[in-house]
Amino acid sequence: MFKKLLKEFKEFALRGNVIDMAVGVIIGAAFGKVVTAVIDIFLNPIIENITAAAALNGNQPGFAGSIMSFLGVVIEFVLTALVLFVIIKAMNAAKNLTKKPEPPKEEPRKCPFCCSEIAKEATRCPHCTSELPKYKAA
Repeated sequence: MFKKLLKEFKEFALRGNVIDMAVGVIIGAAFGKVVTAVIDIFLNPIIENITAAAALNGNQPGFAGSIMSFLGVVIEFVLTALVLFVIIKAMNAAKNLTKKPEPPKEEPRKCPFCCSEIAKEATRCPHCTSELPKYKAA
């Protein structure tokens, strides 16, 4: 029983979707750290200056600070989602470059009398029983 369970888990874990998801989670976490660093280095000083200016004008710095902190988190989320979207779009485009185009499907042969679909080798229509002209490949 344990052997069967281990085999099923191995099949599940090595399926392409699970591995892709794991890579995505790891890259997402690493990229989240990069976005957090950009927010801390560039955006937070601007937010602190706005909050300090609000405190000098007599506004409550606690409320303004909370709003600015929330805006920082929203901006971090939007930047993370945007860059991951661009990365995934580029990966999908690169994946599509390696795909071979499918050959065009052959149009089905139609009976000239009743317009039903028929086999290309047929000499008589199975629907109206009319004799058919010989099939010529396109």
